[in-house]
Amino acid sequence: MLQTVELKVGMSCQGCVGAVKRVLGKLDGVESYDIDLEQQKVTVKGNVQPDVVLQTVSKTGKATAFWEAPPAEAPAAKAPEAEAPAAEGPVAEPEIKPSETVAAA
Repeated sequence: MLQTVELKVGMSCQGCVGAVKRVLGKLDGVESYDIDLEQQKVTVKGNVQPDVVLQTVSKTGKATAFWEAPPAEAPAAKAPEAEAPAAEGPVAEPEIKPSETVAAA
């Protein structure tokens, strides 16, 4: 059964990428893989079991975990930040407007 497995792998250089390539190249069932060093993301496609792919990449000594989509977490983190400046914004604006009115009078 064809599957796509996405992993977060702690890679910091091309040497790390090479280590991951070596173990994936030896893993049975792998049809293709993509390694994104910047995002530290490894995508493996093929007739593979996700747990086997995770264990195999872990053998490189790099921190390895299943990729979790950050968009679910990001809005929750941004919501309190968005509320705080919005609350401060309206408070600051009325203070400016009366002083402009006083200056004009």
